[in-house]
Amino acid sequence: MMKKKVAVIAVNPVNGSGLFQYLEAFFENNISYKVFAVAETTEIQTNSGITLRTDDVIASLKGHEEEFDALVFACGDAMPVFRENASAPYNQDMMAVIAAFGQQGKILIGHCVGGMLFDFAGAATGKKVAVHPLTRPALQQAIASEEACEADGNLYTAQTENTIGALIGKVVEALR
Repeated sequence: MMKKKVAVIAVNPVNGSGLFQYLEAFFENNISYKVFAVAETTEIQTNSGITLRTDDVIASLKGHEEEFDALVFACGDAMPVFRENASAPYNQDMMAVIAAFGQQGKILIGHCVGGMLFDFAGAATGKKVAVHPLTRPALQQAIASEEACEADGNLYTAQTENTIGALIGKVVEALR
């Protein structure tokens, strides 16, 4: 059986705790992944100020979604100011990539506002998503869940980085 390949998109600054929970689970389970910065360069920061160098930038993933089986949205402190920077090319690319993965019915994984972005990209219509409690009212077509995590069809979501642990087993199983 062919192992699945995962594209991980990390905003700048990214929540390091959330990002590393995914990456460690993928590493420990021999799941292939590549990290793309939602930025103009491959150098991003964690919300605690640690500098990371990603494998590539989001612009390089756009148009190459077919090379991956799943997408992880790694949330971070960049999201509260997303509205102010929504027109930035890297954010436009991020939304296009999420929409493409959704249109292709691929696995979408995210925490915090991940479910909301999946919703905004048209990839969560009628599906339950676990999102940060403050983002529940913003959902348009998705169904806000009260649960710590949700797995609904191809969507795997957790409320916050503190509830990713409850989701990781389901994610790993789906990616095997």
